[in-house]
Amino acid sequence: MPKLKSHRGAAKRFKKTATGKFKRGNAFKAHILTSKERSRKRKLKGTTMVSPQDTAKLRRMLPY
Repeated sequence: MPKLKSHRGAAKRFKKTATGKFKRGNAFKAHILTSKERSRKRKLKGTTMVSPQDTAKLRRMLPY
């Protein structure tokens, strides 16, 4: 069997944790930031976990 390839687009956006869950960045913080409240932008900092419904798809995209 040949090796499986990682989905390169997903590999740049998601990281696997030690327990097998996936981390992702928050959306809506790239541009048009002047119209967003300071508190909202602050809450978008950092990372969050991918929902369990999407984890199965990511496992197929990122096998390693």
